[in-house]
Amino acid sequence: MLHFFKKSEAKPPHLNENDQKILYKKLKWQVFISATLGYSLYYVCRLSLNVVKKPIVDSGFLTETQLGVIGSALFFTYAVGKLVNGFLADHSNIRRFMGVGLLVGALINLIMGFANVFWFFAICWGVNGWVQSMGSPSSVVSLSRWYNDTERGSFYGFWSTSHNIGEALTYILTAIVASYFGWQWGFRAAALIGIVGAIIIFIFFHDSPESKGLPPVNPNATVKKTSIWNEQKAVFKNPYIWLLALSSAFMYISRYAVSSWGPYYFETAKGYSLTQANSLIAISAVCAILGTASSGFISDKLFNGHRNMPTFLYGLMNVIGLSMFLLGPKGVWWIDVLSMVVFGLAIGALVCYLGGLMAVDIASKKASGAALGIVGVMSYAAAGVQDIASGYLIEGNKSVVNGAVVYDFSTITIFWIGAAVLSVVFALLTWKKT
Repeated sequence: MLHFFKKSEAKPPHLNENDQKILYKKLKWQVFISATLGYSLYYVCRLSLNVVKKPIVDSGFLTETQLGVIGSALFFTYAVGKLVNGFLADHSNIRRFMGVGLLVGALINLIMGFANVFWFFAICWGVNGWVQSMGSPSSVVSLSRWYNDTERGSFYGFWSTSHNIGEALTYILTAIVASYFGWQWGFRAAALIGIVGAIIIFIFFHDSPESKGLPPVNPNATVKKTSIWNEQKAVFKNPYIWLLALSSAFMYISRYAVSSWGPYYFETAKGYSLTQANSLIAISAVCAILGTASSGFISDKLFNGHRNMPTFLYGLMNVIGLSMFLLGPKGVWWIDVLSMVVFGLAIGALVCYLGGLMAVDIASKKASGAALGIVGVMSYAAAGVQDIASGYLIEGNKSVVNGAVVYDFSTITIFWIGAAVLSVVFALLTWKKT
């Protein structure tokens, strides 16, 4: 089994230098496109549960609290997997590593389309969280192997939009299928999409230039490196890294509050249909693509490479967008659309800044993985706590009045907006370093 994931090399092809350049250019574009598309389809297999929460509750199969526990199972295993699979990806054949992760995630969605037991649901979703964590490190390692230092940053920024593409696909395609054929088919549709994605990865995603008999893009990367333990210890002792991790954690609470419970809120609090509610969330996902893609350019060109001011501005936008979403009047479509536009643009940029870029900026480049690991674990652990707390608070504040279920979202409003405010506060504490 371990041999299956081992890095591979091939004999050099009998090509002249010009033909090697042509082959390299062709293959690296295949890697970039398949990594971006493949990771976006990872998200389809990750977010399918969010689309069908309301139909599941309405069917009487699960309660909001149980759904919160199931959702948190994915976040907790994903948080740990971010560290473990990040290390494993460096030593693996990433084509197989990423392809198997998506294939298993798709099969889990397929199983959940036929399951009807709470704890079985939770276990399956926890396993899905682990294999989901195989996608991101595989993609990032591929950029390191196929792109040199002068071009990797730009391609990393564009690849980062993949999760937004996946969210948009989920909240449109999966929601349409679930609304017409039932919540079980929401999982089954995600499974079919994931299987297609795995096939694309196995065909077009390539391990490394050496696996195709081409010279490495970064020859110095093959030279034996000195120990980076001292640099990693310095990262763990750096208080600014932990402040950024806390800021990212609270931002992830607001991010996944909308991603996980946004459709449910739009349906129950504002009376939208399943398709309408998920279409609104899809707007935020599409706008997040713009926020992510432009974040690096904005900080580099408008703020001379400093992230503190744009992070502060986007943090305020996050608070404003959430406030419009939660406090806006019922039945005013354009306000709900505007709230998702503002929220999406803000979250797209903040995921880039707080989710890793600022930590890498202030950490030793030899310990970037440690910095990203700290931020990643804190962020997804917070997302998991959010799912449990949100489910508990939503179920605990509903009542039956004259035979109709009535929800009180005042507590959840304080929780979600408060998290966004705390994210801004912790980010401000790193102002001098960022």
